Amino acid sequence: MARSLPAVLLLLAALAGMAAAGDIVHQDDEAPKIPGCANDFVLVKVQTWVNKREKDEFVGVGARFGPKIESKEKHANRTKLLLAEPSDCCTPPTEKVSGDILLVERGLCKFTKKAKVAESAGASAIIIINDKHELYKMVCERNETDLDIGIPAVLLPKDAGSKLRNLLSSGEVLVQLYSPDRPLVDTAEVFLWLMAVGTILCASYWSAWSAREADIEQEKLLKDGHEIPPNFEAGGSSGMVDINMASAILFVVIASCFLIMLYRLMSHWFVELLVVIFCIGGVEGLQTCLVALLSMSRRFKPAAESFVKVPFFGAVSYLTLAVCPFCIVFAVLWGVYRRLPYAWIGQDILGITLIVTVIQIVRIPNLKVGSALLSCAFLYDIFWVFISKMLFHESVMIVVARGDKTDEDGVPMLLKIPRMFDPWGGYSIIGFGDILLPGLLIAFALRYDWAAKKTLQSGYFLWSMVAYGSGLLITYVALNLMDGHGQPALLYIVPFTICTFLALGMKRGELRNLWTRGQPERVCTHTHPSLKDSADPVRSS
Repeated sequence: MARSLPAVLLLLAALAGMAAAGDIVHQDDEAPKIPGCANDFVLVKVQTWVNKREKDEFVGVGARFGPKIESKEKHANRTKLLLAEPSDCCTPPTEKVSGDILLVERGLCKFTKKAKVAESAGASAIIIINDKHELYKMVCERNETDLDIGIPAVLLPKDAGSKLRNLLSSGEVLVQLYSPDRPLVDTAEVFLWLMAVGTILCASYWSAWSAREADIEQEKLLKDGHEIPPNFEAGGSSGMVDINMASAILFVVIASCFLIMLYRLMSHWFVELLVVIFCIGGVEGLQTCLVALLSMSRRFKPAAESFVKVPFFGAVSYLTLAVCPFCIVFAVLWGVYRRLPYAWIGQDILGITLIVTVIQIVRIPNLKVGSALLSCAFLYDIFWVFISKMLFHESVMIVVARGDKTDEDGVPMLLKIPRMFDPWGGYSIIGFGDILLPGLLIAFALRYDWAAKKTLQSGYFLWSMVAYGSGLLITYVALNLMDGHGQPALLYIVPFTICTFLALGMKRGELRNLWTRGQPERVCTHTHPSLKDSADPVRSS
């Protein structure tokens, strides 16, 4: 089963830049800002009460024009809601309005005219029901001059507006309009940072431990004078896969094709297909990690070392057979109930175990391949997050990550944590590729350190981890400075990680060895029997 994971790696790598490291807010580069019409677009909460009983809360968007909407809930007034007559509010209302909020329909005249008519009639605010199910930005035309509007305007999507209008038939309706600010530091981002760093830490140590065990086995074979099997790989095992330069460069082409396919075919059925693929990979990752952990116990070790031949899979341990049903049930339950509030826990467990398993199996052989892979991912991230807007009129990466055109919260190849203290809710997210691709290079660093018998401070692993953590931290800082607009994490992580590696290698005089061989120079103290008369030491890689 482990041999199928490189294919999963391609899928994960294709989603490398989907880690906008946070939720994504629509940007606006076209709506003009002119005097009297220069507000930022903000989401607005519309809380309702019917006959003094709290009812539904709706979310709309504020207009470019008018005063700014109150941000503190305690300072926002509860105001009576009236249905405008005529409903379009393009002409003065027939009923008297005294400080109430008018609910009006979109159409027949401009947004600014509706607001002016409502203000002239004595309304304190205006809520406009859109004629479509999406939110729409209420802007001003470039040639408008009379924009001295003194009441706030909020647009609701069609379904929310219809529900609000129906509440008016149940009695007196009060509404409260406010737009709470997001917290400066989101605790979800802190936990997501710890999750990403911890995943790479665990995966790197497992990869290095596996490589060291293989080296010890090789040393035993040499010491006992046995022939080394042809499929035995120094510093690893036959179950591991090395990435070469061609694969690293081809990554950007395959990933781009896959991303375009996601963008063009994004629909409910296609997301369901991605969920199935994710569950299959998650089962494999969860099973591999559980078997490795349980094998460390004396109680389960005999079952891990006893094998039975299974059709299509070959020799499989009894422990794997025992763990597999649990993993399948776990993944299926997540797939069925993934829309529930706490389903993110199952998604993160499946995602983390899959990433750890891939980093343990797939290896970067040297710094040259690692630099090529991350550089391609770096360019891929920048192109599909920023430059793709020029070709597709929207950021392809962000549209796919957000799950537009579907009723899902996005593709499943993401780690996410809910914003617990954010009044707007939502999730902080990071894509698999933002952990997996740098993790491959960091795991290489630890394998090299252990093979060279370096200490933590004199090696490369510690400083690579610091560089990765710093790059991811800068990503979150940029995310908050840019008001939550999606950020490609690899834009910051790749320069930090590669430059740290290159600088340390150059300073220590080991860059050439890191760049080409990827293994320290070692002198083999055990000579093969056929070479026992030779006086020259045999170098082993």
